[in-house]
Amino acid sequence: MSVSETNAVRGSVAARRARILEILDTQDFVSVKQLSEEFELTEMSVRRDLTSMVNDGLITRVRGGAAKPPVAAGSPQYAQAANRNLQAKRAIAARAVELLTPGLSAFFYSGSTVARVAASLPEDLRTTLTVVTNSLPVIAEASSWQDSHLVAIGGTYLPAYMTFVGPQAVQTVEGMHADVAVIGCDGLSSDAGLTTPHQLVAEIGSTLVRQATRSIVVADSTKIGRRGFTQIAPISAVDVLVTDSEADEDELARLRSAGIEIFIV
Repeated sequence: MSVSETNAVRGSVAARRARILEILDTQDFVSVKQLSEEFELTEMSVRRDLTSMVNDGLITRVRGGAAKPPVAAGSPQYAQAANRNLQAKRAIAARAVELLTPGLSAFFYSGSTVARVAASLPEDLRTTLTVVTNSLPVIAEASSWQDSHLVAIGGTYLPAYMTFVGPQAVQTVEGMHADVAVIGCDGLSSDAGLTTPHQLVAEIGSTLVRQATRSIVVADSTKIGRRGFTQIAPISAVDVLVTDSEADEDELARLRSAGIEIFIV
């Protein structure tokens, strides 16, 4: 970081927290010594920051530093997906959070990018947003917040997707309505709409989109233009797309022509 950036981070608890999480997005461990040198603070001050982040469920304290918090056990397939395109997913999540306002009710679908959106919510949204989700990582995240408003959707658990699906999950969602649905996907194209490899995952996603006033799709550039096995929703059901700058421009143009508002990070 530059001198000015270091000074800004050193003086702001929120900025230091964000920087620590940024480091842990790219590596499994960060030492107290490393943070002390980067922030130009005493190791005691760094330890106080880490203790506060542990209390908020953001990190795990380990000997000599900090690590990512443990994630509920899932399949290697989910872990691999979660670790792909980390920089883009982090930027997408940060931009998607800006589209949410306090007091909304929000469906959070399955998928690692959607889970990252939930993890990126600031305090004013964590305490006022009603989070309705079938995603185990989102449930784990929201349940760690103080004064969270969480509705967990149960059903048949799919370890590969770390999500609950099936008739029970669908029936639960059909009895609800949300202001917004935050949706991930395996593919988004102008001709096939939102798609995913698994039919049961698609079924609950279709219901979430249908029962929400507005849908926000969060998808990195590798998903744009891809056509998956089964449709979650037609392109007409998508209101907003947040993606990264590597997305195919021709496909983005077609999506804009379909009426989708697009944010590029």
